[in-house]
Amino acid sequence: MHKQAPFPPETDPSSPTEDTDECLTTIGLTPFHYCNNEPLFRVNRGVPVVDALEQVSDLLFLARLLTADAAYTRDSDRHAWAAHHLTSMSKAVIDDVQKVLSRWPPMKTSG
Repeated sequence: MHKQAPFPPETDPSSPTEDTDECLTTIGLTPFHYCNNEPLFRVNRGVPVVDALEQVSDLLFLARLLTADAAYTRDSDRHAWAAHHLTSMSKAVIDDVQKVLSRWPPMKTSG
């Protein structure tokens, strides 16, 4: 049976803190889609992590549909390229959220 790891004291959701009104947000340090070795796009700073992860879920859902179409349809490279760009955006958001969550305690990037 898998045991759940205990929460560190400063992040235990059952213990109130003075930071309960603040939410974790993206840090905005993750670029994606490079042109000539320069990033063309970047994840924006200040997006609530919950909202960012919801967007990633939507992007990956669409990418999954496009890759299924690409797998079963002839001459469907446009589907594969669209899925490639959607997964690139998704990875950038996940990487940016990971940068916020990997700090202990997680850093607040808003306000």
